[in-house]
Amino acid sequence: MIKNLLNNSDFSLEQQQKRGVRITITVLLVFIILVLMGFVHKLSQPRVITDSELRLNGAVKLQRARIIDNFELLSDSGVRFETKNLKGHWTLLFFGFTHCPDICPTTLSELSKFYQMLDGDIQRDTKIILVSVDPTRDKPKVLRDYVRYFNNEFQGVTGDFFDIKRFATQLNIPFNKVTLEGGNYTVDHGSQVVLINPLGHYHAFFKAPLDPVKMKLTYRSIRATFNG
Repeated sequence: MIKNLLNNSDFSLEQQQKRGVRITITVLLVFIILVLMGFVHKLSQPRVITDSELRLNGAVKLQRARIIDNFELLSDSGVRFETKNLKGHWTLLFFGFTHCPDICPTTLSELSKFYQMLDGDIQRDTKIILVSVDPTRDKPKVLRDYVRYFNNEFQGVTGDFFDIKRFATQLNIPFNKVTLEGGNYTVDHGSQVVLINPLGHYHAFFKAPLDPVKMKLTYRSIRATFNG
């Protein structure tokens, strides 16, 4: 009987030891999983960089976001495009025209690469718009076909020449019509890409030439520090 009691005692002790080992292993596994989850989460978060680092990577953030005066233009779908259309999301504006021989197609190609690199939630919250500086030739249908060639999600905006000029001036975008031989003309224009924040305010700009990788880095950082 005593022998049986000792055997039972040894068996109970062994079971306790096994259970203790299982608990220890489980705790270690949970700890490792939590550490890995924290590491993955940290990797997924945007890296916040300083204003000087932003500039080194081609982005310039305004010291204070600039309120944009009311404007009325025309979207490539033929409906009115105005100040309220810039609110509720981030918007990247590039001023160009469909007859542009080099800067515009290059910029739109780089913007498309940048856009495709964005995570789904950020992409859905980002609009990229070409504002025409040549409204005489860039009618809504022409503009729509042009921007959709680069990316189906891109939009175009045109309108009255002087309304576009006033809008561009608010964003420090210069452009001028230049007459060519034979009665033709081109348009010289600024090449920077303007960033509008979800309040509809002028927030920052990206300098040309664009680098999609650097642009993604700076854009994510700017978004992360926005307190609108």
